[in-house]
Amino acid sequence: MNATLTAATPSRTGESVLEQIQDTVVVTIDGPAASGKSSVSRELARRFGWVWVSTGAFYRGVAWAAHHSGVNLDDEEAVAEFARSNAWRVRLDLDQTRFELHGEDSTEEIMKEAVGLLASKISSYPKVRQALLDAQRRCALGVKGLIAEGRDCGSVVFPQAVVKIFLTARAEARAARRATEEGRDPGDVVEQQKRRDQQDASRKAAPMVQPEGSLAIDTSGLTLNEVVDQIEMLILSKISYS
Repeated sequence: MNATLTAATPSRTGESVLEQIQDTVVVTIDGPAASGKSSVSRELARRFGWVWVSTGAFYRGVAWAAHHSGVNLDDEEAVAEFARSNAWRVRLDLDQTRFELHGEDSTEEIMKEAVGLLASKISSYPKVRQALLDAQRRCALGVKGLIAEGRDCGSVVFPQAVVKIFLTARAEARAARRATEEGRDPGDVVEQQKRRDQQDASRKAAPMVQPEGSLAIDTSGLTLNEVVDQIEMLILSKISYS
């Protein structure tokens, strides 16, 4: 699938987005940074032939784009206004969730660890979260199944999800993964991730928590296939009984 979404995309009159996507099979994968969410989500989507989205790309993208555009990130209303604008868009590709600013692909920029701290900052703003919520939910429109990964997918964005997973991993394992991706020192990454985790867990608006009814999996000592196999079996069991 190659879909384009922005926060300004209109809904059908009289129906909430949740009502429009009630027939879509949604699986949520939540957890902290570098716990394996994207790799697991991408492989699950490949196996089932479904779409996958990283909801964090919305916050990373809007945070980076707003900062890049000179918006004061300390001003909640200004950031929310930017989030509601047509300056940016998200595109769902098979390999990753891509972000564009004024039509130019900025995906590589928004994935840097420093942008994660900016994303955590603006994600604490209720008005920004509300501005992006429907845009995230529209990823499930017109598709058979969706794998959604982030920090509040199972608790807020898709509370109706058929399967909810919460991935965790030891701090050292997470830092090693992100350091390898970015060619950085694991020690520096650990400190940034600690700050990010604290911000995400303590924010008043939709803090990162393990969703009720979710299955927690520690990925530290597991291979990608071992994690995906476990979740795949759970999805198949839920679908067969639904």
